[in-house]
Amino acid sequence: MNIGLYQSASALSALERWQDAVSQNITSAQTTGFRKRTVQFSTEAAGKWNINPYAKNAGPENEHAVLFTHVTTGINFLTGETQPTRRELDVAIQGDGFFEMNGPDGQKLYTRSGEFRVTPERVLVGAGGLEVMTEGGSSITMLPGGGAITINRDGTIFQGATALGKLAIHKFTNPGALIPTAAGMFIEGAGAGREPVDEPELMQGYLEQSNVQPLREMVDLVLISRAYDANQKIITTADKQMEKTLEALG
Repeated sequence: MNIGLYQSASALSALERWQDAVSQNITSAQTTGFRKRTVQFSTEAAGKWNINPYAKNAGPENEHAVLFTHVTTGINFLTGETQPTRRELDVAIQGDGFFEMNGPDGQKLYTRSGEFRVTPERVLVGAGGLEVMTEGGSSITMLPGGGAITINRDGTIFQGATALGKLAIHKFTNPGALIPTAAGMFIEGAGAGREPVDEPELMQGYLEQSNVQPLREMVDLVLISRAYDANQKIITTADKQMEKTLEALG
């Protein structure tokens, strides 16, 4: 059995998962509040292989460890760059916290994107038209007469002198348990440890960008391509050697 063949195949599979993560990062680099997808590589032992099974009294020096590549995916929750927009419905969170959104099926979603707008029904919504939630668990409806909108640092929204509600800002003791969905949003997974942010710090007229560095992702794509080619050559060489061996044996 050609162990190198299987090890290279394992490496190719791991590289494909890395490429998927990098491709998603590049695609979502301009998505407000998006969090970079990460991969970590490790080796997983799969027993030992006797280099020469016919050797008499073979010792440990005749054994070769069989290692396969193992991939662990994750999410980088470092804060992205905050940029001014001058829109009164744009708001960025400084420090920990996520905005709470009401999903189409009533499931709560969490995002760092504060790029809000008002529907024709005067309801405040975010990405995908999802309603923005208050601390009391209700949506926010603007006044029919219009008027300037102010969002305080603690998340309280005013239209003129009327308070419309306070944005629900939550943090998680274990953000790694969050489950990513579309548009940079997350679902609370088991063990995420959701809790309210007692004193949030919000900035009106700003948006937090994704924490993806496109240039870094492009460099990773080059590294993936070279590693993929190297492992393909190993597999091709091993295949040719096996073919020659079978031809020699008749």
